[in-house]
Amino acid sequence: MNRDIRDVEDVLKLLDGLLAPGADRWTSGAGADWWDDFYADRDQPVPLFADKPDENLVSYLDRGLATPGRALDLGCGPGRNALHLAAAGFEVDAVDLSSAAISWARDRATAAGLDIAFHCVDAFAETAPAGPYDLIYDSGCFHHLPPHRRVSYRALLARALAPGGHFGLSCFASGAMGSELTDADFYRHGGLQGGVAYTPEALRWIFADLTEVELRRMRDEPADSPRFGEQVLWTALFRHDG
Repeated sequence: MNRDIRDVEDVLKLLDGLLAPGADRWTSGAGADWWDDFYADRDQPVPLFADKPDENLVSYLDRGLATPGRALDLGCGPGRNALHLAAAGFEVDAVDLSSAAISWARDRATAAGLDIAFHCVDAFAETAPAGPYDLIYDSGCFHHLPPHRRVSYRALLARALAPGGHFGLSCFASGAMGSELTDADFYRHGGLQGGVAYTPEALRWIFADLTEVELRRMRDEPADSPRFGEQVLWTALFRHDG
């Protein structure tokens, strides 16, 4: 007879195991394998594969809402936002579970002549790069986390975001993309149904210890735009005033 629960991390790992293995897109095991398969073919016609930054991130920098400093790109994928941040003068750490994504991102950075520190690591692990960061940016990672891992996510922000720093996010918008199941129902059904949809009210509640700067839908961008934009996503910028 085993007793496996002693601390919060033990509880989180237990809850990880309550979801079907095929649903895992957030751990360094099955999650990394899923994303490696996703990024294996660089020629797929996937909008997120285009080498262009999020339109909202470009807007934050253009308006001076976030200014160069240390930046962390969570779930960086092929590096499209990390490259934009580095080109704008940020010192960038970029993390992703997928070795295929990190390899692609490094190739892009080398081609662009940009110095970016890429890390193939679980962002919540002790081996992940440490802050403090003036900007933490997440384009599409948060909505692939199960509800209980919001605890890990908020803890990461608390320890890594510098006072006065900013947290930027794009995630599935309720009614447009992602699952509308309740948090409890994700465990009853054993999976995230492709990703979690959020309302503005939910995002404000989850990140209530941060100050909202802007929360809006991402703007659609045409195919020939130098920026990525799909209106099925919320974009948000928060500031750490602590």
